[in-house]
This record gives sequence, structure tokens and C-alpha cells, in this order.
Amino acid sequence: MFPRLTVSPCTPDEDLCQTVEDLTGNEAVARTADLVIGRPLAVVGLLVLAVVIRWVLHKVVDRIVARAEDGVLPDRMSRRRDDTEREVATATRRVQRAKTMGDLLKSVITGILIAVFGTMILAQLGVNIAPIIASAGIVGIALGFGAQSLVKDFLSGVFMIFEDQYGVGDVIDVGEATGTVEAVTLRVTRLRDLNGTVWYVPNGEILRVGNMSQNWARAVIDVSVGYGEDINRVKQVLKEVAHDLWEDDEYRGVIVEEPEVTGVEMLAADSVNLRVLVKTAPMEQWAVARELRQRIKTRFDYEGIEIPFAQRVIWHKNSDEGPAARATDPSAGKS
Repeated sequence: MFPRLTVSPCTPDEDLCQTVEDLTGNEAVARTADLVIGRPLAVVGLLVLAVVIRWVLHKVVDRIVARAEDGVLPDRMSRRRDDTEREVATATRRVQRAKTMGDLLKSVITGILIAVFGTMILAQLGVNIAPIIASAGIVGIALGFGAQSLVKDFLSGVFMIFEDQYGVGDVIDVGEATGTVEAVTLRVTRLRDLNGTVWYVPNGEILRVGNMSQNWARAVIDVSVGYGEDINRVKQVLKEVAHDLWEDDEYRGVIVEEPEVTGVEMLAADSVNLRVLVKTAPMEQWAVARELRQRIKTRFDYEGIEIPFAQRVIWHKNSDEGPAARATDPSAGKS
């Protein structure tokens, strides 16, 4: 004869098993019903609940992203000239950054839901989740001590994207490297400098960021003239050259405000230095500065204004003349 199989009784949390056992009085039928109907139904219920929670949280993220598309920083200052295309480009970049942050939040939400509900589903299938939870805690502690820099990079990347500090296409200064941003991830920022060198900078190592292409920029041009020049005349010439550039149709929308000649900035050994300030659209300050320097050079040549060069007074000692002769003739020995 075959040995009689024993079926374990229903546990208190198996409601379906206990209900079937009460109706039929057969533990085998109750256990079979729980395995065929109860557990699959519980798993399906958990999956549906996870999908619903994920959908609700994603909708919340979408609403946050829609509000973030207005930007954290204020809009560019109002100007006299129409620059619709540049405003559209700025708004488009702002929308892209907001969507990037939204995608990040959605990924984090999905990962957490998969971890939580995956563990709950394993528990429903009869898997002992205690070792899994214990292992997860040990792994978390190990990562906390061994991957602190990695966590720091990720958190810095999250706040960097959320605060809209910089993005792809911006020219930034992060201390050791300065260049155009080519890619931004949660862990690292890749930028290329003027020489073509590609720099990979961990986000956690970025202590401060100088963004040279956000909202507006400024071209600073220092002009040197000789001490013999009329400073008021030079200032007037600089104002005329800068105003002509401001009125040039080619630079309509590139120069934000009327250029300003601040006046004398420094008295150097061989020259008097004056400064011209030009507020420009982002990424345009270097091109405007080059064009303005070229026009200033051309105008100075026309006006006869001297751009000084280094000059030195050389004293030549003539051994044929005695001290008495040089004392009576102050010009002796000077050339």
C-alpha cells in the first residue's frame, strides 16, 4: 500500500484556503484552491496595485514637470530688439531639462515600486524573504561605506538638473576645466575645452560652476591709448564705434543693450586703459568682442589715435667723458 499523504493545514492568513476547508471539510481541496486561485489572485492584485500607484505618481511628476518648464531662474531681461528665435530656443532647452528631471523621477519611482512589490509577490509565492531583506540591508550598508563618492555624484547630479545650473551646449567653468558641455548624466559631466580636450568631471567633485551662457553675457573690451591722447575725444570715439555696432542690422538681437563706455579703468606704465561693456545674448560675447576690437582699431587708425607700444629710455655711459662734463651737460649720455 502507498503511504498516506498528509496535507499541511491552512495558515491564518490564507482566507481562501480556510473558506474552502470550511465548505468542503477537505484540506487537500482547500490547499489546491489556495494554490490555483488564491495565490495567483493575490499576485495579480499586487501587480494591479503597483501599476495604479505607478500611474498616479507619474501623473504627479508630469504636473510638477509642467510647472518646472517655466524655469527656476527669471526670464531674460527685456530688450528693445526682437529676438523671438533665441527666446524660443531658451524655452525649448528649459522644457528639455524639465523633462529630463521628470524622466529621472519616474525611473526612481519605478525602481522603488519594483523592489517593494517584487518582494511582496515573492512572499505570496511562499519564498522566505527574510534572507532577501537581510541581504539587502547588508548590501546597502556596504554601498554606503564603499560607494560614498558614487552616491555623492548621483545626488549632485540630481540637484544640478533640478536647479537648472547648466545643460548641454552651455559654456561653463568648473575650476580645473572650462569648456562647452557635451553631455550631462547623473554621475558625470562631459565638456570639451577650446583645445578640443574632452574633460569628464564627476558631479560630486564640482564645488562651484560658472555658467557663461545663461540668460545673457557681457563682452568686456579694454582699450589702451597713449598718455598724450585727449581722453574725452577717445571716449567719444569709442562711444560712436560701439553705437554703430549696436545699430548694425547684422547684430540685431545679438547685442541686448546699448554699449557702455565706463571710462578710465587703469593708468599703466605706458598707457591709459579705458573699458567698453557690451551686454549680449548667451554665447555671443566673444564674437561681439572680436568685431568691436577690429572696428576700434580701424577707427583709431583713421582718427590718428595712438595705440601705445612698450617704450624704454636707455642711458648710455660714455667712458671718454669725465664726471665733470656729464655734470655740466645733463643731456650727455642720454639717448
